[in-house]
Formats: sequence, structure tokens, C-alpha cells
Amino acid sequence: MQTKKLTRRDFLKISGAVAAASALAACAPEQQSTSVAPVQINPQESVVTPQAQISTNPVSLPILTLSRLTFGIRPGDLDLFNALGATDDERLVNFVTQQLNPDSIDDSEFESRYNAAGFETLHKTHEQLYYDHIANNQYDSNDDAYWQWYSKPAYELVDATILRATYSKKQIVEILADFWHNHFNVYFWQDDGIPLLVSYNRDVLRKHALGNFRQMLEAVATHPSMLYYLNQNNSNDAGPNENFARELFELHTLGAENYLGVQDPNNVPKDANGIAIGYVDNDVYESARALTGWRVDDDIYEYENEIGKTGNFIYYKPWHDRFNKLVLGKYIPSDQEDMKDGRDVLDLLAYHEGTARHIARKLCKRFIGDLPPDSVVQAAANTFIEFRSAPDQLKRVVETILLSAEFKQSWGTKFKRPFEAVISMMRALNSEFTRIPDGSMWMLGLMGQALFERRSPDGYPDVKEAWANSMSMLYRWNFAVSLAENWFEDEGRKITTDIYNQTPAEIRSATGLADFWINRILNQTLSDENRNAIIQVMAQEYGWDETLPEDHVQYVLPAMVEVILMSPEFQLK
Repeated sequence: MQTKKLTRRDFLKISGAVAAASALAACAPEQQSTSVAPVQINPQESVVTPQAQISTNPVSLPILTLSRLTFGIRPGDLDLFNALGATDDERLVNFVTQQLNPDSIDDSEFESRYNAAGFETLHKTHEQLYYDHIANNQYDSNDDAYWQWYSKPAYELVDATILRATYSKKQIVEILADFWHNHFNVYFWQDDGIPLLVSYNRDVLRKHALGNFRQMLEAVATHPSMLYYLNQNNSNDAGPNENFARELFELHTLGAENYLGVQDPNNVPKDANGIAIGYVDNDVYESARALTGWRVDDDIYEYENEIGKTGNFIYYKPWHDRFNKLVLGKYIPSDQEDMKDGRDVLDLLAYHEGTARHIARKLCKRFIGDLPPDSVVQAAANTFIEFRSAPDQLKRVVETILLSAEFKQSWGTKFKRPFEAVISMMRALNSEFTRIPDGSMWMLGLMGQALFERRSPDGYPDVKEAWANSMSMLYRWNFAVSLAENWFEDEGRKITTDIYNQTPAEIRSATGLADFWINRILNQTLSDENRNAIIQVMAQEYGWDETLPEDHVQYVLPAMVEVILMSPEFQLK
């Protein structure tokens, strides 16, 4: 196929149109075969691009596993997976077992990268973070340096999170850290305690991600990041603040699916143990009373001589509502020992069957599909309940989901969120960085998922409809271009992607280059329509099977890779 030679501007416009058409095919409702209209090109350019069509070829279990249980397949990952056993089923079991026992994984390569990044604050304890960056900030509050020092731990946490997701071999841990932050969401730019986001992520979410839900729940409820974010820090007997109590029911435990509306709590049906099968508004109000006095030791009021400035959680008895309460049908007597009212509420919620189903469904939604089958949700909920007192309860729940028959049949039921898309691009291309450039994170925000910046407490959504829109996809395309063209660099930070030297020198036809990079990035074949579109982008005015000039390869190869990164097959997992 021959055409006139295109300018760089024309070429990028065409390749971008092909990528956009291909990616938008992934945005369409799920069907056996989905296509979009042909891309419209100026007739004077005499270039016709094929329709973008989603491949209906089923992928192998190794591809499914590594696409779903990591932030993207890196070169060499498939070989490592295939070495884990004689059959795919055996390899899956061994991979999951390895990932759910992260201490057994040699992550020294990542640790070297982490050390080279030179983080200054992430090693600090909670008390040190509060003392150094909040209580005793060394800079004048009117100086820009004050804010820079105050916020430095949180910014370093963002950098470290990107670094871990991209390079750590403990991939399921990283996926779960992301999952739990969205489940127990805390907004980065909350008014108080921004530096403490480091300890919230490390000492609460990561510490308990494979542990016990009840223990995690109390760790969340007593961490200053959550106390500040949902206004629990000022909740007292004179005016209980229901913000945290409401999200505790609606988001963190029972979920909206178990909300029974506004009604008399005495009329709610009870289970065999006398516990209400769901919650009503009165349960939220009573729980808010039970949690009064749970606050931060931060000396915010000058008249409280007994309050210090450690930034730790404290139970402040003068603020506690000491009288009896009724929560989920359980009577809580007055004048119990310190914190027992609140802990009774956490017990009721953590051990409730409705909570088991809600948590199980959310984990299944992350690992299996936007509408996971009830069979696997119930199986995971049963594990949640059976091991409710076990120190590795959540690990067992995740294992139940990942080794289920439903998991093995779930390819293409998940659409990458922006964070996943960005990390998977860098992993697929073996991109190199130490500290991520600010421009790349700014672009992630334009896609709609700035890290830790979901303002509302529900966390970023985990369904295709939230992300498969034209603006989010446009900025994915911009990110792919910037990554492949090595445009990410600012203030001494850069991302380096050497596509040319990762391509075998003996492959120099458009067909060969397209097939090499399709297999390298997607690890699967494409429909004829999509494959031909990619070959056409690489060939331009040359024949598809003739040897291309070296300057043409260097000039065009990054753009062809960008098109593959924007294919529906890459956006799905």
C-alpha cells in the first residue's frame, strides 16, 4: 500500500485518530463484538484507517492472572509465571500463594530503587511526622517553605506509591493498598494533618490489608487522618457529629445495600442472635453518641490543659456521652468502661453478615468484574464470616476470590482506571524513573484520578462507566504519547522509555514491527482490523513487508506503540 509522505503533524493526527477510535471501542457497552465507525481522514491525505474492533479471542489464564493481579505485565513476567508449575491451574495457585505471603518475595531490586529515590520523611513514625511537620514546623507560617515542609511527607507518599506500583514484585499488596485507601478514603488536601497520610497508609491500610477486618476497622476509626477528615475530632456529648458514624455504616461496613431507611429501629427484623438485619438512621445517630470522645491529642482548644500535642489518638472521657444507646437492636448500657461503647459498635458492624457481603462484593468487583456473580460473592462472604477472628481473615477472603472458578472466566470484565492504565503503560514499556515528574501526575489528575485526591468519602469508583469517557481517554492518549516520546521531564525528574533499543534489530518491516510490539505489549493477537491499522501506522508510504529505512523506524516506532497502548485490549483486563 502506497501513499504520499506525511508530515509529522499529519502523522500524529492520523495515529492519534486510530488510537482514539480503538480506545473508544472499549467504551461501548459490552457485546460479543463491538466496533466504532471508521476514522474520518482528509481525502487529500489518501489514508484509510480500518474500523477498531475489540478482539473476542479468549486470553490464557497466565495473561488473565498477570493482567488482573498486577498493575500490568512487564517483560519477563510471563516466563516467571510459567516457571511456577506444570499446569496453568497449578501456576495460579502458586502465584497467589506467593503474592499473599509477601515476606517470601525477594524485592531487593525495588528496594534499591526506593533507596535511590532519597525519601526524607517516609521512615518517620506517626509521632515524628506530627512533631516535625505540624507541631514544630521549623519555618515561618507565612513562608512558602512552611507549606513545602508541611506537605512533603504526603507528596513523598505519592511518589513512593507510584514507584511501588511500577517496580515492586509484591503486586497484590499494592493492589490491596489502593483498594483499601478507596474503601476507607481520606482526602489528601484535608484541612488538618496532611503529613499524617503517611502513617495512615503505612500503619493502618498496608499493615492490615491481609489481616483482620475488625482490627483494621478500629485502626481506621482511631487514626487522626480519619478523625480529621470526617470531623470525628470535634464530636462530643454536647453535639455528636454523625459524619464518621454515617460513613462507617454506609461505606466502611454494611454498605448502602443494607440501609433500611427511616423507621423505628424496634421494627427492624432481627437475626438469630437478636441483631438487626440492616441499619436505619437511628443506628447512625446512636453510634455517633457511642463514639463521642474519640479524638486527636492536638491541643486545639487553649483551655484544655490536660490535652497535649502528640498528634496521637486519645479517648477524652469528658466529651463522651455516658448514657445508654441502642445500636442494631443491641442495648448498650450506660457508664461502660473507656471506649467500650464505640468498640461495641465496631464489633456489631465488623461481625455482621451484611458487612461480610458488602466487603466481599467490593473485593470481587475489584478482582473479577463490575457485576461479580453472586456465587463468588457469597463464597467470599462465607470465608469472611468463618474466619472473622483469624489474624489473616482478609488474606483468606482474597484467596477464596482469586482461586475461584469465576475468576478464571472473567477476562475483559474490568476496565483499567486511570491509575492502572498509567502504571501498566510504564510497566509494559520498561520505562525508567526514580521520582515521578510532576507533569505526569498532573496528567493523571486530568484523567480524573489524582492519587489520594478523591474529595468525597466514597473513594474513586471501580466500574467502567466512570472512566470510559472521551475526556479521560483523551488524556490517556496524551500520556501514552508523552511516555513513548520521552516528553516527561521537569525539575531534574524524568521518565525514560527506550522503545527503539528494545526492538530487535533484525525486525525492520512494518508487519514485523507491529507483530513484535503487539505481542510484547498485549501478549495476545488482535483482530485483523486492528492489526492492519497498526501496520498501516508503521508503514506510511512504504510497503507493509519491505525493509524500512532506519530513520523511518526511529521516527515512527514510538507512535505505533502509542496506538497499541490505546487499543481496547490494553484498556481492558
